[in-house]
Amino acid sequence: MSQTEQAPALAEGVDTPTPPGRTSSLLARSLRLWRTRIGLLFVLILVVIAIIGPWIAPHGASEFVATPFSKPGQNGAGILGSDYIGQDVYSRFLYGGSSILLSATISTAIGMVLGIAIGLVAAYARNALDEVLMRAMDVIMAFPQILLALVAVSLIGAGWGIIIAAIALTTAPRVARVTRGAALPVVERDFVAATESMGLSRPRILTGELFPSILGPIMVEATLRLTYSIGVIAALAFLGLAPDPNGANWGSMIQQNQLALATQPWGALAPILAIALLTMGTGLIGDGIARTAAGIDRERGDE
Repeated sequence: MSQTEQAPALAEGVDTPTPPGRTSSLLARSLRLWRTRIGLLFVLILVVIAIIGPWIAPHGASEFVATPFSKPGQNGAGILGSDYIGQDVYSRFLYGGSSILLSATISTAIGMVLGIAIGLVAAYARNALDEVLMRAMDVIMAFPQILLALVAVSLIGAGWGIIIAAIALTTAPRVARVTRGAALPVVERDFVAATESMGLSRPRILTGELFPSILGPIMVEATLRLTYSIGVIAALAFLGLAPDPNGANWGSMIQQNQLALATQPWGALAPILAIALLTMGTGLIGDGIARTAAGIDRERGDE
């Protein structure tokens, strides 16, 4: 049998049948759901803001334009007013999304690659190696993701490389668990035994046969992990552990301007709304893909 044969996708013991077709087909089918479309719209809007924001910002990220906490249009302040030291909130908002989005995407991608590799090897091994790998993943998962990130940043320093590595390391075990759970029933199928009898190498079996059969739960897990990565990076910045605490960063903006929520709320409210919409968007996309992978392709009003 070819690698495009449908295989059931089981994640942590939950039966989630993968729909026929390739990845593009799964994505196209998920876009039939309004939740996926809305989530994609939220994400695209914020990605565009993060990319073109620095080019269209009326002021520099650290440029002083008015007295601290000036309301919109007051004392020469812009459309969102000024922040705690008189910088333009609108300009800093346009500058502040790129660091969170880029670091969250990179750390999630690294964690996904590591987790998928570990999960596939563990599921295919089905021996002592499986136990060793999964118990190691359990040890890492025993600690909250934000706690391990805080420890890494506190011990080594607040650099983007350290933050990305810490989040990737804590993302991998969760991905490995889902990957192993989805791959275990596929390993038992006849087409895997057939490829083994043909003499294909283990890497070829893992990447060419097992991986394509579990794309549904993997894609759902990717959106979930990205959501958590965004939250952790924003939380670290809020706690003052960003590589550049005074730089334009949505998490740092919330921490710096929270005291003026009652008088000049936009310094904190604008990044709060952006992070909320971003995480909501990735969550809706993941939910849409999950429903499609499970065969729930229709929602009320889609008929």
